[in-house]
Amino acid sequence: MKIVREIVSWSLHLLGAVVLAMIITIFLVQPMQVEGSSMEPTLHDKERLIINKTVNILKCEPDYGDIIIIDSRINRTRTLLDNFWDAVNSNLFTQLLAKKKEGNYWIKRVIGKSGDELQFGGEVIVRNGSVIEETYLKEMPIYSMGKKVVVPEGYIFVMGDNRNNSRDSREIGCVPLSHVIGKLLLDF
Repeated sequence: MKIVREIVSWSLHLLGAVVLAMIITIFLVQPMQVEGSSMEPTLHDKERLIINKTVNILKCEPDYGDIIIIDSRINRTRTLLDNFWDAVNSNLFTQLLAKKKEGNYWIKRVIGKSGDELQFGGEVIVRNGSVIEETYLKEMPIYSMGKKVVVPEGYIFVMGDNRNNSRDSREIGCVPLSHVIGKLLLDF
């Protein structure tokens, strides 16, 4: 009888630890890994990250230059259940068992916020009439001349630091704030 109580006690403690870990990764912080070279030279392939998910939960708009993680599937609505699945898919055991990664989560830098007018030309981006200083770029980008984007209310415009080798808002369009998973907290 004592052994059964001990097993039940340990099981409940273990279950409590798992639930607490899930709550932390759903609502507060989550580990991730960089896949690809679109954020070079700032972040590199296979580099590990910790992201702050409170920006998603509190519906905060990120600032210019923030490095964020987005759900690139912008044509679907994100729910709280998506946050749960993000946490499940990002844990070490799931990553070891998974053979193929979906690639839906992109790490990008915020270039434009709601109401901004962005103009692309040559090697520069003009935001609301002023050229953006971008010291973090891997190489000089080449933009289509004269392209203009106005960021709608509740959206942001994101790009990778390796502009000539990045899938970003130039491809999928402006990203709804609801699709911002989190903000870079720590990279290692």
